[in-house]
Amino acid sequence: MRTLTDVLAPAKLNLFLHITGQRPDGYHLLQSAFMLIDWCDTLHFERLDRSVIQREDLTTPLPPDDLITRAARSLQAASQTSFGAHIAVEKSIPAQAGMGGGSSDAASTLLALNRLWGLNWPLSKLLPLGLALGADVPFFLHGHNAWVEGIGEQITPIELPPRQFVVIKPDAGLETARIFRDPNLERRTEAATISVFAVHPFDFGRNDLQPVAQALCPEIDQALQWLGSFGLSPRMTGSGSAVFAQLPEGVLLPEPPSSWQMRVCSNMAIHPLAGWVVSDN
Repeated sequence: MRTLTDVLAPAKLNLFLHITGQRPDGYHLLQSAFMLIDWCDTLHFERLDRSVIQREDLTTPLPPDDLITRAARSLQAASQTSFGAHIAVEKSIPAQAGMGGGSSDAASTLLALNRLWGLNWPLSKLLPLGLALGADVPFFLHGHNAWVEGIGEQITPIELPPRQFVVIKPDAGLETARIFRDPNLERRTEAATISVFAVHPFDFGRNDLQPVAQALCPEIDQALQWLGSFGLSPRMTGSGSAVFAQLPEGVLLPEPPSSWQMRVCSNMAIHPLAGWVVSDN
């Protein structure tokens, strides 16, 4: 096998996000429900017989040392393989959205190169590489909707009924670090349980990052108000700036204002690359 084409990297939405504390090292402890949606990036891989890692941007230009490149180099170094790769990237998931696009790309890169290079590493060997790249990467490696705790490394599978969601990405972006540095961030939300969440999974809790993000980025507040004007109950995903709402059947929305991106998405029961790695738990 020398190529893997049309490799999908799906986005995620945080159905809720609570900050329950902060560790002495500064990392925030969280609880969240991560849900896969069918807004995807697409990656194409070609195995090279020399150790170079090449990335080709087919749509949006990416930084030279993005998470895709870092993931490939990390697996290459850890496995000591002599192979390299040419990776062509079709970006669709917006950046600075709270949708996990970069983390998802990194996870799909690890899964694809694990197969293309013939490493056949189990999930347990890929997870430490993923966590070193970013807190959301292990979720995408596990490949299912999940209840997530700790700093993102404690992952429990959950099942969610199929639903449609409208997702809006305002033109403005927002850096996650700005929110977590803000003194007004709520950091002591009481811990919840999966059983309570499961009663009303799409209406549970809140996003503790949202009030700070709204204050820092007025477009987030505008997008939330715009969706709310149609009787929907929107909230922000992750650290924003994307917002979303469950879309009842038959409801059609007009084009959003300005240069906002809007897409109607379905949730996914399982990651498109599920089965590409063996779990040894």
